[in-house]
Amino acid sequence: MSWEWFWAPEYGPARFVFQHLLAATYALAFVNVLAQFRPLLGEHGLTPVPRFLRDVPFRKAPSLFQFHYSDRFLLVVGWCGLLLSLAAFLGVADVLPVWGSMAVWFVLWAVYLSIVNIGQLWYAFGWESLLLETGFLAIFLGPAHTSPPGPVIWLLCWLLFRVEFGAGLIKIRGDPAWRDLTALHYHHETQPMPGPLSRRFHRAPRALHKVEVLANHFTQLIVPFGLFLPQPVASTAAAIMIVTQVWLLLSGNFAWLNLITITLACTALDTTLLRWVPMDALTPPAVLPEQDAASPLWHRAAVLALTALVIVLSYWPVRNMLGRGQVMNRSFNKIHLGNTYGAFGSITRTRYEVVLEGTGDRDSGWREYEFRGKPGGVSRRPPQIAPYHLRLDWLMWFVAISPSYGRGWLERLVIAMLRDDRRILRLLRHVPFREEPPRYVRARLFEYRFSTGEEYRESGVWWVRTPLTELIPPVAAEDVRTDG
Repeated sequence: MSWEWFWAPEYGPARFVFQHLLAATYALAFVNVLAQFRPLLGEHGLTPVPRFLRDVPFRKAPSLFQFHYSDRFLLVVGWCGLLLSLAAFLGVADVLPVWGSMAVWFVLWAVYLSIVNIGQLWYAFGWESLLLETGFLAIFLGPAHTSPPGPVIWLLCWLLFRVEFGAGLIKIRGDPAWRDLTALHYHHETQPMPGPLSRRFHRAPRALHKVEVLANHFTQLIVPFGLFLPQPVASTAAAIMIVTQVWLLLSGNFAWLNLITITLACTALDTTLLRWVPMDALTPPAVLPEQDAASPLWHRAAVLALTALVIVLSYWPVRNMLGRGQVMNRSFNKIHLGNTYGAFGSITRTRYEVVLEGTGDRDSGWREYEFRGKPGGVSRRPPQIAPYHLRLDWLMWFVAISPSYGRGWLERLVIAMLRDDRRILRLLRHVPFREEPPRYVRARLFEYRFSTGEEYRESGVWWVRTPLTELIPPVAAEDVRTDG
């Protein structure tokens, strides 16, 4: 049996770029784990993992932490994941035999799956499932001294298609603002975490906003079909998606969603657009010259089994995309394969923000806690955070939309402020109480909008805010209790 149809050597440079970008994304995700997991989910975090593990069995949340969890063990696992992802980025997996390369990528996937499956609401974002599904397919791509298997390249393109086309469908179906081209009249101002250029994007002419929406519909509803056409059409489609993702990265902070989508798009690029990739990087000198570009038969069988598995699992996301009740960012199984994706199926027209304040005396002035990324002080320019992910800041955006999103953890955050619990408060940018904790803490709801050009010139403010109501009235430490 001839296997010529199986190999795609012309996608060697694409695999090289894809694997390095994926390794960088994994590294970023593990840095995030090391910095934020313990205050959010650790033994003394806002939603402690040990409680979760007592109630949720392995079959519902497969994770190595089902066998043992401690904050120290979490650090060990996080550091192992970070070091392994850096090794993959430096090309260590490329000098290994096929089974060794697959083992590197499998461990990265399995470790991060173990974290996501116990991450509760803090890890319930679409880009977590997207990283896991991408990472699982990457296991089968093989090292640089073998030819890329064509079926895996096609599966990665199919995943990218689902990401883009699903996002386009949910917009068209979900909110009339996408259909009448007015969505960007609001989005840049009301998105979860604006960036330093978001105000400039928001204040662009409304006619340009409508052009942006049309371009978005074209990129997400038409262009994805080009991924399955012969070159150079597929490369052109991928390049359009990459440019669009860079545009989105400039206009707001969406964690590593844009980075992982760009990573996927690189798999559709042929050598014409990737001729800058050094060819010697694809055949490391440490690899023996007698090694064959064809991977072992067992690897080819594994790739075919993977292809069959993805075809079966694709039933659920395809049914979701074609059905009238389309949902976005849902995993249909516990290993996060064959997921459905999408973003901003509805657009908020008004921006609300929750502002947490403390005071030593209810009759004295209130001082504001400052978060690292989300809007707070009106004079602070929105920072560039992406591709990093500030999980607490994102959840605070949801709380401003509906306080129910804070159930189970917002009270613990208030208690951490009242007790000056630095294990949790290190998630914040500024804690206004250094000598002793506040006597009272409250949460107020504000309406925010970007300042006009005249307001900015007069006072230097980026935001104008209007107080609406108290979300949590002044509370003292003795007014609340917690069992942990």
